[in-house]
Amino acid sequence: MKYSLCFLFVFYSAIVFANVPVIKDVRIMLHNATSNEQTCTKMISLLLPFNETNNPLFLGYRGGATMVMAKHVVNPFSKLSYFKKGKQMLESAIKADHTNVELRFLRYTIQTNVPGFLNYTSEKNLDRTFISQSLPKLKDQELKKIISEFLLKHSK
Repeated sequence: MKYSLCFLFVFYSAIVFANVPVIKDVRIMLHNATSNEQTCTKMISLLLPFNETNNPLFLGYRGGATMVMAKHVVNPFSKLSYFKKGKQMLESAIKADHTNVELRFLRYTIQTNVPGFLNYTSEKNLDRTFISQSLPKLKDQELKKIISEFLLKHSK
């Protein structure tokens, strides 16, 4: 009986953790989602199980993908709806983990690229300062490279 319970626990854990995406793949998906609606839809579905409690980073990426979905719809009301919904998810993720450099970078990249009439630039300068100060301490070398290249490209 004891071994059966142990086996079930290990089996269940393997199933649960097998469904957690790799962050590197999520980053690539978001990049590809900007030009491919199917990738965008797939990404949103893939990240649906995540929230501010169990994984704020993936919630932030789901918010980003939801905002990107606005590029793929024609109706202006749908565009605004996707944008607002994604913005709320991203802001909720940042509120849950405000020291996460990747979340702040995600918001910074979105605020750098969205049209001005959406009025989503209020944290842009604070995020850039936070990111710049945090960059030397960042352990993820791939993320560090992505951030550095973006900051160089968008420096003023």
